[in-house]
This record gives sequence, structure tokens and C-alpha cells, in this order.
Amino acid sequence: MALTDADVQKQIKHMMAFIEQEANEKVEEIEAKAEEEFNIEKGRLVQSQRLKVMEYYEKKEKQIEQQKKIQISTLRNQARLKVLTARDELVSELLREAKLRLCRIVADPIMYQELLDKLVLQGLLRLLEPIVMVRCRPQDCLLVQAAVHKAIPEYMMVSQNQVQVQIDQEAQLASNTAGGVELYSGNHMVKVASTLESRLDLSAQQKMPEIREALFGANVNRKFFS
Repeated sequence: MALTDADVQKQIKHMMAFIEQEANEKVEEIEAKAEEEFNIEKGRLVQSQRLKVMEYYEKKEKQIEQQKKIQISTLRNQARLKVLTARDELVSELLREAKLRLCRIVADPIMYQELLDKLVLQGLLRLLEPIVMVRCRPQDCLLVQAAVHKAIPEYMMVSQNQVQVQIDQEAQLASNTAGGVELYSGNHMVKVASTLESRLDLSAQQKMPEIREALFGANVNRKFFS
């Protein structure tokens, strides 16, 4: 039985409706998939940017913390240097005061003579040379000469050696020094410094730990091992 034009048109419309429905469903499927992929990509980008932001601020936080530590360390070092400088100045002032007090010894002729006697004898016993040259301040020549005369027999008795002692009249200690003597071997190769300043400096070096502990207390950072 042949189809009429109406039947053909009806089938064509039915096929077109089916094709259109299939196309619409396909479009919806594509749009849904595109939306899903878009959301996934958007989430990935958002997460990536979030991680970058977190990493940036974490890095900044570490930099700030490091700078803070450096600043604290710098301030501590500066404070420590100021304390050490102030302590050194105090010790220097103490030594200057001690040197000024040496003048009191020199001002007392009896006390100063006794000191020169000991310094000359100690110098001779340290040198143990047959010929010794003694240097002193110009104003101390008579006192040193007396000290030499007294020291020679004592030296000979202790050392069992002869000694010839001369007072250097050409090269003398500066008159503005605190006092004391310097002793030289005959060839000037060996020297014993027994000026009041040198003895004070030597004593200060040897007693510096005790001096600092008396002034500033024990150093808790210093450890001693037996």
C-alpha cells in the first residue's frame, strides 16, 4: 500500500522531532560535561592559587621570623659590646687610679727606699749576670745607688757569684714615670723591667680574673675543668 503525502510528511516530522530531541539531549550532555570540566578546572585553579598564596605568606612569615632573630641577635651583641666596653673602661680607670697611688709610695722616702732595695736584689737574682747595668729616673740616682750597695752582698751570699753593678748615667728612665728600675745584662741582651708601672701591669694581668670577679661578679659563662 503506497504512502500518501500526508503519511510521508507525518513520518518526516516524526523523524525531525526525534533528531531534534537527540540533538537537544546531546547538547545538554555536552553542556553538562563542559560545566563539570569547568568546575573541576576552576577548583584546580582556585586550589593552585590558594596553595601559592599560602606558600607566599608562609615564606614571608619565615623571612620576618628570620629578620626578627637577626635583629634580636644584633641588639644583644650591641648590648653585650656596650657592657664589655663599660667594664673595660672601669678596669682602665681602676688601673689609672692605682698608678696615681704609686706616687704615695714614691713620696715616702723610707718606703720607696725599701721598695728599691727589693727591686734591685730581685733583678740581680733574675739576671744572674756578672755585669749588670741599672737604669733609673734622674731623681732616684742616690736612692738606687744605696739600693745597689745593699743588694750586692745579699746577692753574692744567695747566688755565690760575683757581680759588678753600674748605674747608667746616660740612658735613664723618664723623670715623669712612677719610679722603679730596669736592669740589663752587660751586653744589653737581657732586660729585667722592674719599674713601678711594669710591676703594676704584670700584677694586673695576673690578678685580672680576680679583679673582674670582684667588680662584676663571677662569669657564669666561664667553665673550669679540673
